[in-house]
Amino acid sequence: MLSILLLVLMAACVQAQIVREPDAAKYPDWTRPIAPFRVVGNLYYVGTADLACYLITTKEGHILINTGLASSENIILGNIKKLGFNVNDIKILLTTQAHFDHLGAMAAIKKITGAKMLADYADASVIADGGLSDYDLDGKYRTFKPIHVDHILHNDDHITLGNMDLTMLHHPGHTKGSCSYLFNVTDNGRSYRVLIANMPTIVTDKDFDTIPAYPQIAKDYAYTLAAMQKLKFDIWLASHGSQFDLLKKYPAAKNYRPSVFMDKEDYYQQLKELEIEYRKKLAGRRS
Repeated sequence: MLSILLLVLMAACVQAQIVREPDAAKYPDWTRPIAPFRVVGNLYYVGTADLACYLITTKEGHILINTGLASSENIILGNIKKLGFNVNDIKILLTTQAHFDHLGAMAAIKKITGAKMLADYADASVIADGGLSDYDLDGKYRTFKPIHVDHILHNDDHITLGNMDLTMLHHPGHTKGSCSYLFNVTDNGRSYRVLIANMPTIVTDKDFDTIPAYPQIAKDYAYTLAAMQKLKFDIWLASHGSQFDLLKKYPAAKNYRPSVFMDKEDYYQQLKELEIEYRKKLAGRRS
């Protein structure tokens, strides 16, 4: 009996080590390549048509935010090379959320570059176990390759490299450690305040009060929606290109026009709509 139990436990352990990236076929823009472009100053877009990845360059090395799916590794690295930068100069890796569509290629790129992974404290364990402990999953499989987290970040912590100083903003809800980044870039004598926002979309189909792995989820969404309303910025971007109309803006953006990313009204309208969805979710819980 004991030997059978041990075999069952071993089988479960082996199964948990398997990486099974969810099928993304219904989102063709997640894998569709687009040419990389300069957003503003030393900030570049190096992701796919919808999975946003950003490169921030400095003389002391570069920062890469997000990596898309596992299959996007060559697209991202290729885009960085097309822009004339050396991938081995990447020193810091960041993400906006601990989901496979933003971390799929992170382990591979970390191995290639030797860069340090910095992460929000509330997402660090999910990043380290490859999504196994994601609150909305069943914990049977990893959804991306585990990534060693070299440094833990908390709200308002600063990430510095060369002349860049990024502030990490803890914006939980979508994941426990979803986060946004605020920083300044300079171009032609003008300073721009840039926000890379993790929009607080609701990912779970479960009622908020039926998620024992994340009992404070409703409070976290409320906190994030309020905090994001108060942010001050000139340019805003997001985790998904579709959230800031990337493809619509792309023809102008690829010819270098930072102003196309300055539509603050759209940002606040989206937050308003997300607030409505949040209230509907709460109402469903009470009914």
